[in-house]
Amino acid sequence: MGQGDESERIVINVGGTRHQTYRSTLRTLPGTRLAWLAEPDAHSHFDYDPRADEFFFDRHPGVFAHILNYYRTGKLHCPADVCGPLYEEELAFWGIDETDVEPCCWMTYRQHRDAEEALDSFGGAPLDNSADDADADGPGDSGDGEDELEMTKRLALSDSPDGRPGGFWRRWQPRIWALFEDPYSSRYARYVAFASLFFILVSITTFCLETHERFNPIVNKTEIENVRNGTQVRYYREAETEAFLTYIEGVCVVWFTFEFLMRVIFCPNKVEFIKNSLNIIDFVAILPFYLEVGLSGLSSKAAKDVLGFLRVVRFVRILRIFKLTRHFVGLRVLGHTLRASTNEFLLLIIFLALGVLIFATMIYYAERIGAQPNDPSASEHTHFKNIPIGFWWAVVTMTTLGYGDMYPQTWSGMLVGALCALAGVLTIAMPVPVIVNNFGMYYSLAMAKQKLPKKKKKHIPRPPQLGSPNYCKSVVNSPHHSTQSDTCPLAQEEILEINRAGAPSCICSRTPRPPTLDSPQCLLRPAMPIRMCLVHLCSCDVDCPHLARDFFPESPAGQIPRG
Repeated sequence: MGQGDESERIVINVGGTRHQTYRSTLRTLPGTRLAWLAEPDAHSHFDYDPRADEFFFDRHPGVFAHILNYYRTGKLHCPADVCGPLYEEELAFWGIDETDVEPCCWMTYRQHRDAEEALDSFGGAPLDNSADDADADGPGDSGDGEDELEMTKRLALSDSPDGRPGGFWRRWQPRIWALFEDPYSSRYARYVAFASLFFILVSITTFCLETHERFNPIVNKTEIENVRNGTQVRYYREAETEAFLTYIEGVCVVWFTFEFLMRVIFCPNKVEFIKNSLNIIDFVAILPFYLEVGLSGLSSKAAKDVLGFLRVVRFVRILRIFKLTRHFVGLRVLGHTLRASTNEFLLLIIFLALGVLIFATMIYYAERIGAQPNDPSASEHTHFKNIPIGFWWAVVTMTTLGYGDMYPQTWSGMLVGALCALAGVLTIAMPVPVIVNNFGMYYSLAMAKQKLPKKKKKHIPRPPQLGSPNYCKSVVNSPHHSTQSDTCPLAQEEILEINRAGAPSCICSRTPRPPTLDSPQCLLRPAMPIRMCLVHLCSCDVDCPHLARDFFPESPAGQIPRG
């Protein structure tokens, strides 16, 4: 017998598009929403139109065509013209596991999650510098409550249930934190960012000038030493940095200290603040200056040794250059690219290490071929005395640097050198495109987020009056974060099923028949439980046998409640 003889056809209307299939086709994936349509009692659980003999679902019709085809062929493919979150939401509605997506479409399906993760990685330093922000007032202005609330939510600083700051500390903490952390939060935050950028550049310039001999004159110094029979004067010469450079560095350190303390005090999460690498760099760059100032007045040998060590570790001041990542999008993109391309960098290092080891060994033995008979070590005529020395030559050759201090002098060594250069070009060229693609992806996402307009406050309609068709709709019946109808799809389908197909007469004493949506009996009282009797749509005070059990029975693992 054919398929049409085994089961009757079924018509499913999804978003105005009618689809026809067989009930046996829908039974191929048990436990899903479409599989329940093939059951005999499906008319009482879904929105069924007896006149058109069809089931109606207010969902995306284009995505449903791919889902229905999954029941027919057993292969779930992802459409390229549908955004990932929408497709993910449709799969969840129809009760299909996302792991059923075919491998050929898995990367397409995962693109939206990768983009969301990349956008979330920029959440610590918002990039939106729209024209509205340019006109925003500083921390002392309290006129724009909506912008303040948005900034508080964005920085995750509000602990109150309604999300509004309350009290002096809760009011000023997000403002001052954004003043020093987010350069694009207000006009005054930009001023603070410019000041911080100025002191960073001055500090780095001072650090570089301190190494110039013109600013380190040689001075004659004397030192009195205690000897066995008395004292002894010792004369010595020492390079001493100009005093004005020390004063300039002191002013910069005072600003960095003030900025660091303000960020520590008003930080909403001290643990995350300590874990941040940029904050660790700030502390490490500030600490040596105060230690050097505190120990400069001591004359003991231990203090002098510590001062000598602190002068050596002055190089940590150059790490302040990484603070520029707070102010420039490109630097943040570069940092995210390096972190995202860790596997590619490790692969590149492994390839180079293998090539260096192989070609350093080959060049060593290739150069020994042309050794003179009277040369017992076979290395007097070549630069490659041993294999470790060949590592340097292999590195500069594979990276196409060609330093020139070491080069082969025999025909066999030249052949090895040519192979080493070609292998280096191919080795470096393989992972570089992946790194470039990562940079392009992060940069495009950063630019998109920077140009993303602020979301306007949604219009909240007035609550419906008594007798309105929307009077029964409440927070209980409304979905959250849904792109579909403004009422719960399951509850709405149950109501339509009862209105169209009819239901058994109500056995409750106060409700002889199912009320309509306009009936005042459909009032949702504040104390009314969520397990509402959807068979009779009654809110009677007497005991209803349909309220004695849950409307949604216990579902097996991995399945959704029917309807």
